[in-house]
Amino acid sequence: MTYAARVDEDALRMAAGNAAGFWARVARARGHETRRGDGWFAVLDDERGNVRVLTLAARGAEDFAALLQRPARVMVEDAFGSVSLAAQGYERRPMPVMLRRPARPAGEPRVPVRRIGADELHVAERLVVEEFPLALFQPYERGAALPEPLLTGVEVYLAELDGEPAGACVAVPEPEVVGVYWVTTGTAFRSRGVGRSLMHALLRRFDDRPMTLTASRMGRPLYESLGFEHLTQASWWTGVR
Repeated sequence: MTYAARVDEDALRMAAGNAAGFWARVARARGHETRRGDGWFAVLDDERGNVRVLTLAARGAEDFAALLQRPARVMVEDAFGSVSLAAQGYERRPMPVMLRRPARPAGEPRVPVRRIGADELHVAERLVVEEFPLALFQPYERGAALPEPLLTGVEVYLAELDGEPAGACVAVPEPEVVGVYWVTTGTAFRSRGVGRSLMHALLRRFDDRPMTLTASRMGRPLYESLGFEHLTQASWWTGVR
């Protein structure tokens, strides 16, 4: 294996590990059960009939086969390309995993962004639920998607434009890497620099370590313009039992 390939593999493991850490924090805050095996991590939301499995290494689906049989909506996030669930009737959505090496961002954000606390958490929560969106948490119920305990180990940021909440995102800072999740811009504020300003604020705060995220098709050009590299094309498999 070449040095470059080894570095990319290390970066991918950091990204997958941060994602698992994020969902572990979410599960703890929401009171959901978690399970962990050799090379995978899972969150079981029995209230909404939802199971999420994340691969942490190249493993086959047989390692968590029992979870795939649960009567639930099951999502498997496989960043390593080792899982195929097409034969079981699952649908695959390719999702780019991206990484930015440590560096200060160029320029200044156009939209004010600030880190928020528990008193304003519901403002960001509503934006994420309704605009990201988080369909399982609609209609919006305060504290259901982003309960206050989530702020332990997780940072939430809010962008405001014209005196209104315009965008939000979540960051999970760990010693080796920072993960970014649920980057959201309100419909009425799109194409006005909100997403770029959110990311710029995070890049300025965490310029001492790598940053990872999973990009949507629409969001990828923004992240590339900010210096993010494409690590791999993850497979997100979704099925209902």
